[in-house]
Amino acid sequence: MVIAGCGVGSGHSDDAGRTSETTVPIPSDATGPGAVLRAVEMPTIDRRIAKLAALTARVTYLSTSGVDGSITEVTGSVFAPQGHAPDGGWPVIALAHGTTGIQQECAPSKDSQLLGSSLLVGEFLRRGYVVAVPDYQGLGAPGYHPYLDPTTAGYNVIDAVRAARQMIPDTSDRWLGFGYSQGGQASWAANELAREYGRGLNLVGTVAMSPLANLRALADAAATGTLTNDQVLVLQWVLATLEKSHPGLDLDEYRRGVVAQNWDVQLSCSGPTAETRAQIAGTVTADDLRPATPEALGRLRDLLEAMSLPKSVATAPLLIGYGGTDSFMRPEWTARAIAGACDRGDTVAVIFDPAKGHGEIDMGPAIPWIEAQFAGQPAPNSCEQP
Repeated sequence: MVIAGCGVGSGHSDDAGRTSETTVPIPSDATGPGAVLRAVEMPTIDRRIAKLAALTARVTYLSTSGVDGSITEVTGSVFAPQGHAPDGGWPVIALAHGTTGIQQECAPSKDSQLLGSSLLVGEFLRRGYVVAVPDYQGLGAPGYHPYLDPTTAGYNVIDAVRAARQMIPDTSDRWLGFGYSQGGQASWAANELAREYGRGLNLVGTVAMSPLANLRALADAAATGTLTNDQVLVLQWVLATLEKSHPGLDLDEYRRGVVAQNWDVQLSCSGPTAETRAQIAGTVTADDLRPATPEALGRLRDLLEAMSLPKSVATAPLLIGYGGTDSFMRPEWTARAIAGACDRGDTVAVIFDPAKGHGEIDMGPAIPWIEAQFAGQPAPNSCEQP
C-alpha cells in the first residue's frame, strides 16, 4: 500500500455546510490535556471507514500550545473497530496527517475522506486498531495554526490518543504514532515528547514517512534561489504562521514580487483560489522569497532550526521512510536529520527508495514493523549498520 495524501492538499470540506450535528455521548469525565469537550457524529464519513467502524466521532479536546504553553482546543476524529477488544484493550494508532493548509477550514475531520487519510484509517481499523486523527491546533477550531511547529503538533498527537481512550473505554494505553509529511514531523516530535508529556500512556514506536524534519535547509535554499515549487508554498505557509508566533518578524524581508502580490491566495486551502496555487508557484522567481539581508537570513535560519528535528532523545523506536526524488524535503536533508537521531542514541529503522518522491513510499514494510512493536519485539536499528 502506498501512502496517499502526503503533500500539500487543496482542502475541500464535505461537511462544512451542515448546520446541525448529532452529539455523541462522552462515556467518562476527564480534565486536562486530552479531555474531550464535545463529540459529534460523522454521517458523511467515507463508506470504507463506516463499514469497518463501531464508532466514528469528530471530537473537540484540550491540548497545549508548543509556542506559549497555553491550553488550547483542538479538533480531530476518533474511530473504533468493530468486535470485541483483545485482552488489554484495543491498541491505538495516532495517525498524523500531511499538510492540508493553515486555515480553519483545512481540517481533515470536516471532510468525508479526511483529506486523503481515509484509506489509512480503514487499513488500521481492519487490523484491529483504534485510530485517532488530530486536526492540529487551528485547523477546525478557532485560533491560528502554527504550521510545522513540532512541539504543538506533537502535543496534539499525544492528546488525540487521550481523547480516543476517553471516547472508547476498551482501549489500551499502548499506542503508536504514524505520520506522513507534516504528520511525519508531528509523529517524530510526539515520540520525543512522550517521555514527559505522554505520561500515563505507553508509546511503542513511531513511523515517520517523508517527514518535514530538517527545515533549516529551507532558509539556505531561499537564499540561493533553489527552492522547488513545492518548497515555495511550504516556506510561505511557515512564514505566515511565524509572523503570528513572532510578532516582530517583518514579512516584507522575505516576500516580494509574485509572492507578495498573491499572498492571500497562496494561503487558501479551499475554494476557487486554491486551484490557482500551483500556477502561481510556477511563476515565482528566485528573488521572490529570498531573504532581503544577511541578518534576515540568519533570523530565518534560527527560527527554522528551532522547528527542526531531532530536538531530543526519542522515547521509543522510530521507522523513517523517505525517497530520493522528494521535492519537499531533499533526501540529503532527511538523511542529516536521521544522522542526528542516531547521534543521540535513538533506535531508527530506515526505508529509503531512491526512485520515490514525497509521499510515494510503500507503507507495506511498515506493517510488520508496527505489529512487532506492539508485540514487544526488538526493533531493528539502521544506526548500527556500517
